[in-house]
This record gives sequence, C-alpha cells and structure tokens, in this order.
Amino acid sequence: MKKRIVLALGGNALQKQGEVSAEAQKKVANEVGEMVAELAPNYEIVLAHGNGPQVGNILIHEESASTESAPAMPLETAVAMSQGQIGYWLTQAINNAFLKRGKNAKVATVVSQVVVSKDDPAFDNPTKPIGQFYTESEAKKLAKEKGWTVKEDAGRGWRRVVPSPKPIDIVEKKTISELIEDGIIVIAAGGGGIPVYRTKILRRLKGVDAVIDKDFAGEKLAELVKADIFVSVTAVSNACVKFGTPDEEAIGEISAKEMEKYLPEFKAGSMLPKVQAAMAFAEKGGTGIITDIDHLKEALKGKAGTIIKK
Repeated sequence: MKKRIVLALGGNALQKQGEVSAEAQKKVANEVGEMVAELAPNYEIVLAHGNGPQVGNILIHEESASTESAPAMPLETAVAMSQGQIGYWLTQAINNAFLKRGKNAKVATVVSQVVVSKDDPAFDNPTKPIGQFYTESEAKKLAKEKGWTVKEDAGRGWRRVVPSPKPIDIVEKKTISELIEDGIIVIAAGGGGIPVYRTKILRRLKGVDAVIDKDFAGEKLAELVKADIFVSVTAVSNACVKFGTPDEEAIGEISAKEMEKYLPEFKAGSMLPKVQAAMAFAEKGGTGIITDIDHLKEALKGKAGTIIKK
C-alpha cells in the first residue's frame, strides 16, 4: 500500500528572488508539479501551502481600490481568494507534469475552512503582520477608522497585525479523505485555511479575520486524514542548531522528546512552527519531516532532512 503524505509548502516557496508576477510564480509551481508527479507512483499525496506573500498582495489591491460602492473584501475572504489562486497554479502544474509523462492527473483543490476557537488567546494579542506598510500616522488613522491593530514592523514601517489562532478542526475533512481514497491528489488547507468559528447556540460557521500558520494547519490536516508522514517543505535541507554561525549543525533523525531541548534555538516566525508541527505529528505516532524540495525524495526514504519520530 502507498504511504499517505501531507506536504506543507511555504507561501514563499512559490516565489524566488522576490518575484511577484503570476507568471514567475507559475514557473515555480511547475517545480512542485514535477515533484508531485515523481512521487505519485509511490505515495498518496496531499498538498497544503502558505499564502503570506500572495494574500498580502491581494489585500494591497483590495485596499488601494476600495470605494464606498465597492468596498475591500475582508481578510478571511482574501484567504479564500488566495486558495483559489494558488490552487489553480498548482493544479495546472501537476496536470502538465503528468501529461509530460503520458499520464492524466487526478487532482483537485478544496477551498478549506479551518475551525478555530473564539477563546484562543491569540485574539487578545494580534501578532501576525499582513498587507502593506504605512507611516505611523497613516497606520494609526486606519486603526481608528477600521478598528485595526497596528504595530511597527522591524524598522520597516507600520503594518496591520492580526491574530494567529491554532487550528482545531477542518470543516471539509470528510470530503478531503474521500477524494484521497478515490486516488485524487488533493490541495487543501491553503494559506492555513479560511479561519472560521462555530457560534455557541446553533453551531453555525462564521468567518473571522485571522491568519492560521500553514504548518499547524498542515499538521492538523495530516492528523485528520490519517497520513503516515507530514513534511514541512522549506528553504533549507534540515533544521539546524546555531543556524547561521560557524558552529551550525544540521539535525538528522531525532525523537520528539529529544527535539524539545532544541526549541529555544528556533525563531518564532521562521523554523519554530515547522519544528513544533513536525513534533506534534510525531507525538501522535506519525513521522514529521523538515526539508527542502531538493532533498524531499531522500528524506521520505529516511536518508535526508530532519526526521522526527515518537
């Protein structure tokens, strides 16, 4: 039987050297398509992906063109828009990669709603910067007009910041599982998923302006579809201790318990969520991997990357 894998691609994985045009990002998506086509004979594949650069651009367009008669779409809707955009690029790339091999791909993008808790402490402390940069006076004016939270971002200017709650469920999990069982390559939980919560009385779904980390959403997806392996596909071959120093050391195979002692080594906005997601999946009995596209095939065989097991 084929092993079931969930590959979580970073939003920046579709951009190289800051390229933001659709054609440039489609070109990079083609590399992902080739990777999927190579893996497909041996694995059931589910793709999750980030959307940081893409949803940021969507918000810039929405905000700059907003009028009273055509107001900007809210963040949760912009996340849905980015799912369609990136899903289209990846679906086309996978189809074309299969056609090069004389085969037809079975692939589908599922616009995914990811359930969060309204009581998540992240809603009391928004930290995730999104959208464009403003001067301090512009940012504070917008905060007053729109009810935004704004913060200064690393000396580059002021930006809107939003909550980044933890995912607790995926609304479309049964549909995604059924598609996988039918042999379809599924793209789901894009951009961490559209953040939604359930109302207390009727349990109805309602969107909320937030951004869910794609690694945490990808790990939750892997758990719900009963995957064997969860991979955070990033820009480096391994998670490293003392990263960027002469004493840098790559971490190979390691237990989740052993990995705990290295957590202070990793930055919150960079490697830390990848490590935490891979650890969480390993603690549930699966295999968590951190690696780049170039080493992915070997990592899935246990011969490269950072491999975390229980």
